[in-house]
Amino acid sequence: MQGASAILRRLSPVRPWFRNRTAASWKADAYAGLTNATIVLPQGVAFAIIAGLPPEYGLFTAIIVTVVAALWGSSQVMVSGPTTAISAVLFASLSGLAIPGSETYIALALVLTFLVGVLQLSAGLAGLGGLIAFISHSVIVGFTAAAAVLIAVSQLGPALGLPGGTGGVLHRLTGIGADIGAVNPNAVIIAGVTLVSLIILARISRRLPGYIIALVVGSLTAIALGAEASGVAMFAPLDAALPRFGAPALDMDTIGTLLPAAVAVAFVGLLEAISIGKSFAIRRGETYDSNQEMVGQGLSNLTGSFFQCYAGSGSFTRSGLNAESGATSPMSAIFAAGFLAVLLVLLAPFVRFVPVPAMAAIILYVAWKLINVAEIRHIVATSRSETFILGATFLTGILSELDFAILVGVVASLSVFLNKSAHPLVAVGAPTEVNGRRVFRNAEKFDLPQCPQIRFVRIEGPLFFASVEHVEREFRRMEEKDGFKTCILNLKGVGKIDLAGADFILSEARRARAHGQDLRLIAANPEVLTVLERLHCLDVLGPENVHPHKSDAIRPAVAAAADSICASCDIRCFRECRDKPGAERHAAESTASA
Repeated sequence: MQGASAILRRLSPVRPWFRNRTAASWKADAYAGLTNATIVLPQGVAFAIIAGLPPEYGLFTAIIVTVVAALWGSSQVMVSGPTTAISAVLFASLSGLAIPGSETYIALALVLTFLVGVLQLSAGLAGLGGLIAFISHSVIVGFTAAAAVLIAVSQLGPALGLPGGTGGVLHRLTGIGADIGAVNPNAVIIAGVTLVSLIILARISRRLPGYIIALVVGSLTAIALGAEASGVAMFAPLDAALPRFGAPALDMDTIGTLLPAAVAVAFVGLLEAISIGKSFAIRRGETYDSNQEMVGQGLSNLTGSFFQCYAGSGSFTRSGLNAESGATSPMSAIFAAGFLAVLLVLLAPFVRFVPVPAMAAIILYVAWKLINVAEIRHIVATSRSETFILGATFLTGILSELDFAILVGVVASLSVFLNKSAHPLVAVGAPTEVNGRRVFRNAEKFDLPQCPQIRFVRIEGPLFFASVEHVEREFRRMEEKDGFKTCILNLKGVGKIDLAGADFILSEARRARAHGQDLRLIAANPEVLTVLERLHCLDVLGPENVHPHKSDAIRPAVAAAADSICASCDIRCFRECRDKPGAERHAAESTASA
């Protein structure tokens, strides 16, 4: 848990970027905010529909959550608000408890948002931001792809003029197949025209308010076709133009029911926000504080639950547009929320002219853009373990529930991490020439000759209770292959060592000495050396057998090698071998053969 001063600093509304405001930055942020507001107006409606909520709730979220997250977050350009992934998880979590869009459903969504805010804020104040690094990026890629498929399938019905259906992907597809004879041709035309318009506008320029223009085109198409008279559904007028204050209906039974879903939504939200925030911070050369971002996300959702908002997170689309539009600080997100409130008041009366198939086409486009095809290809091509995590998360989301997919993804990610930790690389090295430099490389992989008396071993990874068995098994395999040799053990790649690791080193030292050999260590990490000293390894090994560099270990090991064996050795893989018997003969033979 962080100290009281650190907690107060994270909760302070006075942010460091306040001091750097100039006339030029105000202007740049205002322009970026206006551009963002035109994008989020139709997006907010679409995301609320995905979440099973009335359209205005997505817009309220894009106002309140955006402002609070901007003020207390860590990123300079990330814009928070409603997102497709969060909307999909919320719908999957609540649709089995109440009818989407009903008063009960809305009340549950607000309680869920409150719980998400409490969990995220608590995690940020507890300094748990570093734990996110242990979760593979493949989890969010697989989860997002599964959410995109569910979103797309949920909108196929409305795009065809059919009911949206309920349940998972397979159940919805089955329902659409059963009703395929009732497709409304006008609905298909409206959806098609809207989708094509949006694709064309996106190719022309990302700065264009493509969603609004596409919705206008779709609405005009509906009017020209007389769509409403032919049975095409239209949106109902918004119940309110601006959010109102109201406390969520909290009770212990509801909290107990919603807590598992809240954990899933909170986790997805933090993973999204921190991934986006770090990405932009690296690109722009800015500092980023994961714990501060968690506080910002938590406060935004906690506050939002009192103002008719549902859970939000960082939006990659809006953040990317914000950065491209020249945003210099979180003030651009605050401007975007303000402009959106003005647009909402002005345009609310016209929502009733928007046909449902046109919005379905917008959501289908959003779902398609949500799938990161390039990243999926990269993961599949480069890593089997990450492909496993991606596949497990995606398939669970398709065949089961999205919130369960997150759990499966996290478990798979941690399992892979633990498996890698328990199986560090144990490799025999040998010197060779690379680009004129003498370096050590994997002897087995590159088929390099080894010294018949000295084995040079490197461990890459932690040497602790879970990995000792694997490391010992590799050592025994080496002995079976090459016999017993003096061992130089390079620990520079070992970041952690515990009592079990120290016992292994002592066991190997005693084993070597019992065979008339020895064990020498290369260790320079102060933490590793401190542990070895505290666990009395250095007392047994002797300080003369612990070295900071390879050359310091190789020199005495070669000097102690049996001269009788060196005299007939033609390998001479170490430079130090030139001082051993037989070096003159080997040099003469090498000159003669050359």
